[in-house]
Amino acid sequence: MDGIIAIWKPAGWTSHDVVAKVRRLTKMKRIGHAGTLDPMVTGVLPLCLGRSTRMVEYLQERPKAYEAVIQLGISTDTEDLTGNVVEEKSGIVVTEAEVIRVLRGFVGEIEQIPPMFSAVKVDGKRLYELAREGKTVERKARKATIHQIELQSLDLSLDKPTFSFSVVCSKGTYIRTLCVDIGRKLGVPAAMAQLTRTMSGGITKEQCLTLEQVEELQEAGELEARLLSAETAISHLELVQVTPAIADMALKGQKIPLRLLAERPSGDRLIRLYGEDNQFIGIFELDAGAEILKPVKVFS
Repeated sequence: MDGIIAIWKPAGWTSHDVVAKVRRLTKMKRIGHAGTLDPMVTGVLPLCLGRSTRMVEYLQERPKAYEAVIQLGISTDTEDLTGNVVEEKSGIVVTEAEVIRVLRGFVGEIEQIPPMFSAVKVDGKRLYELAREGKTVERKARKATIHQIELQSLDLSLDKPTFSFSVVCSKGTYIRTLCVDIGRKLGVPAAMAQLTRTMSGGITKEQCLTLEQVEELQEAGELEARLLSAETAISHLELVQVTPAIADMALKGQKIPLRLLAERPSGDRLIRLYGEDNQFIGIFELDAGAEILKPVKVFS
């Protein structure tokens, strides 16, 4: 099988657990996931099967969307409610207007300090390994982009208020850290109470299958028909359609002179190339200086 299975990851499973389960069900070894989710997090986890594993890097580069619940009045060593409480404060009073103002202040490019319980490597060792040893080390700030963030609901009547928000962000954004930073801007300790990934690489919840559905479809011989095509990962790239003669050149991995195209690409660096029969050929790079399309990954 070649294609993408969008899994709705259940709570309590690691991303590796999900890959292992699908490997057993499909009897395929060549499976890769596009973006790790922590065990407590639910939501969209795209798995690339067979030759489509070549698309993992493109899925990972695209924005992701989440729905998060933030708990005010508590901070932990993991920045979510699975960790040990390091600070607690009661009687917190914030207003809806304050929350909205603070959230809007995060739109754009931000800097985050990766949490100690993360897979970032420092001096060759992952931070979560050091954290489990009780160590804390200095981490360099990393840039991330918040494209959109909106308040969804809130309960300010609680002694320790909670509220939920949706966010669309770049890869590498730590939502746990975002929750902590939101609390800091509100002047109170905070931790992430719940997180769901609602979109990854342009793939949404509506396109997902549960692990139970995957098992049922595989047993019925119907799973392959439910795979998303490999080019789903690059649906945001400009589409260029070519004649059979040029398609033949492209399939052989040859460079395509722009003068042979009916219409010149608009200027995007990467494009997706198709034959006249809507056959996906692959990913090509526009070299405007040399006036050519260069093959990056040929699929057919």
